[in-house]
Amino acid sequence: MSMILNIPDFTSLLQPENTLEAILLETAEFQEGLIWGKPRFGHPEGMVGLHVREVLDNVEHCAANEMMREQLRLVTLAHDTFKFREFSLGKRLKHHGLLAREFMEGFISDPNVLDIIELHDEAFYIWRMAELAGQPSLATDRLENLLIRLGDNLPLYFAFYRCDTQTGDKVQAPLFWFEQKIGAV
Repeated sequence: MSMILNIPDFTSLLQPENTLEAILLETAEFQEGLIWGKPRFGHPEGMVGLHVREVLDNVEHCAANEMMREQLRLVTLAHDTFKFREFSLGKRLKHHGLLAREFMEGFISDPNVLDIIELHDEAFYIWRMAELAGQPSLATDRLENLLIRLGDNLPLYFAFYRCDTQTGDKVQAPLFWFEQKIGAV
């Protein structure tokens, strides 16, 4: 890994596998997003790009087939890359998943991939609502809405959620909870 000012060469680190991945990694927005972040709980690696590398490593073990692997790679590259644009002056403008979806709509039209990019944190938020905020009935409604929206896309969503959650020092309880709620996918 070549380092300039302690910033990894993300093209070498993330190893794009096709023209689209290479183009994304060359855009200024992606580059800015990949270097964003400091070490924190759940993300001890700090920079988004280092987290993306961890998730990509997990994709190699979670993808059921080559099409799913390609979809998971796109979700992985985009999912947290727009965190740097989420807040302004301490106020959330838009969730980073929605910002990433909007950006990716300029490059892809696959609604399955776009939905997962947008909703990638939703299962965590639902778990938090049910288990930490003491709002199980609201969480049940929100989970039902998520499952309806995902429909047949649930296996891809769950595969990504597993790949993302099993990184850094993230708490695994949300993953186990979600797996129990949806049953074997």
